[in-house]
Amino acid sequence: MASVPVDEAMRRAIALAARGLGTTSPNPVVGCVLLDAGGEVVGEGFHAYAGGPHAEIVALAQAGERARGGTAVVTLEPCDHTGRTGPCSLALIQAGVARVVVAVPDPNPVASGGAATLRAAGVAVEVGLRAAEAEAGNVAWLTSMRRGWPYVIWKYAATLDGRSAAADGTSMWITSEAARIDVHALRGTVDAVIAGVGTVLADDPRLTARNLRDGSLAIRQPLRVVVDSSGRTPADARVRDGAARTWVATAAEVGADPDGRVDLPALLAELHHRGVRAALLEGGPRLAGAFLAAGLVDRIVGYVAPKLLGAGPTALLDAGVGTIADAIDLELTDVTQVGPDLRITALPRKKEG
Repeated sequence: MASVPVDEAMRRAIALAARGLGTTSPNPVVGCVLLDAGGEVVGEGFHAYAGGPHAEIVALAQAGERARGGTAVVTLEPCDHTGRTGPCSLALIQAGVARVVVAVPDPNPVASGGAATLRAAGVAVEVGLRAAEAEAGNVAWLTSMRRGWPYVIWKYAATLDGRSAAADGTSMWITSEAARIDVHALRGTVDAVIAGVGTVLADDPRLTARNLRDGSLAIRQPLRVVVDSSGRTPADARVRDGAARTWVATAAEVGADPDGRVDLPALLAELHHRGVRAALLEGGPRLAGAFLAAGLVDRIVGYVAPKLLGAGPTALLDAGVGTIADAIDLELTDVTQVGPDLRITALPRKKEG
């Protein structure tokens, strides 16, 4: 087999890492490709689930003795601590790997330090190859670890004129079945789904993730979080049905903002403490406005149906914008047709100054 350039091996490692999305939290997604001394691929792996073998360990097991003198190409700095598994830095040293190429340093102070340990053992270490691509594939975990609260995605569904329901309150279904299936795939990549008590009272959603083929419950369910300042969630609400874990977050438990509502930064800090690295904000429009006004939304995913209503509730309420100069500017990153609908993905632009 012909030798493989290190750059190509990193592209492969990034693709491997993506296979772990939705199953590794609170750990990151990581991919690894091992090249022997001649540059031939002799092992590859990815971190598949929390508590399972890390990407480097899987790749080393495949490579065996052919790892000696070779190069490990890995999307995240090898861990340097013993948790549910041993340190990958030590495993690479013991396997006789001569060179390690890393895309992104590990921002977690508990696990970082692998590069220094490898260098101290005489292993050549390079950091930064295809860093932007590796960051994008691991953005939720990296963002969460760097700042101490989850990466928040606001998802909404609306008509072309921005309505989330008709004038009589009916909203099933604004978007198509294809869009709803897509939403369940999105839920499967996060650790928590957040909704306000208003949405629970109005729509009684389950907020579960379901399998795309038959509609059955997915094995892994995100934590269901109801933001309920005064504890109004009914005892028989479907979010309490036992299909997934549920946290009804009240102001008394989390802390209150000056208006007596749940303090949102405190809520996110607590979610991070509970192992949530990515959260999907699903409703309703008032809660979404509060998150946006506070600058707590990292990504927006909107499903826009080719329908017009002309009246009815809007998908977003007060987001702290009083004049056009204060509008929340967005960077469109993707527009894809899903069935008859459009899925628009955007990132809020940070204000200068």
